[in-house]
Amino acid sequence: MKNTCKAFIAFCLSTFSLIAQEESSLLWKIEGDDIKTSYVFGTFHLIPQADFVFKDKVEKAIKDTEITVLELDMDDPQMMGGMQGLMQLDGDEKLSSYMDEKEYEILDTYLKEHMGVGMTAFNTFKPFAVSSMISIAMMGKQTVSYEAEIIKRTKEGQKEVIGLETPEFQIGVFDAQPYDAQMDQVIEYVSDEKKVTGMFDNMIEKYKKEDILGLYNAMNETFEMDPALQKALLDDRNNDWIGKIGTISKDKKAFYGVGAGHLAGDQGVINLLRKAGYTVTPITE
Repeated sequence: MKNTCKAFIAFCLSTFSLIAQEESSLLWKIEGDDIKTSYVFGTFHLIPQADFVFKDKVEKAIKDTEITVLELDMDDPQMMGGMQGLMQLDGDEKLSSYMDEKEYEILDTYLKEHMGVGMTAFNTFKPFAVSSMISIAMMGKQTVSYEAEIIKRTKEGQKEVIGLETPEFQIGVFDAQPYDAQMDQVIEYVSDEKKVTGMFDNMIEKYKKEDILGLYNAMNETFEMDPALQKALLDDRNNDWIGKIGTISKDKKAFYGVGAGHLAGDQGVINLLRKAGYTVTPITE
């Protein structure tokens, strides 16, 4: 009986693996009776230049649509200016108040070694802003933004760029998490840089293979100790986007660009769109 159960489980896993492999793509077509045919593409917000590839199928999808929709309207100068203000702590608040002396020293040393300036330059920033800067430093290479490239190609076609979210909403997701807990994670990152860069490299390799399920599972590992954060950063936002996608695509053929980690999983954008009644198919070429 045990062997039978094991065989059945193995069959299920292998079958699921084949399905996942068959549907592995970063670009998906969205179709439905009440919407114009649109596309959703999984981005990697910042990736080393050497790993950056902008495939023809993505270029064609942008040209085939009437509007580009990103997580944020990154083409809006006022939005980018406002974003800088939202990255700052309130009033006289200091980031150092969320660390003990040892943690401060660890972070100060890391910042001086990798960014040329210490904690005094970052002491008025929120934890997520410092974490983002550290992530860029950890790549240690020239980086490229997929969103910037998407905007460039959209503008070449004289089309509009809009956002699914406002900066206030997106940063509010981070602000809802206790700052001291966020700083604990930042200290953990810089204390084990090899582990973190290994995670980055693993995600980049899966992204290049368009293995969205593998990328989702890799991200899940980073959230395993904090399911509430995963719900706030991924699941809740994914669910919020589905209605917006339906509204926007009702009037215009849209190209949606969202972080690739949002695509797969039961609460991923692809599955949620299917649950909403849309036909979502991978574009492999």
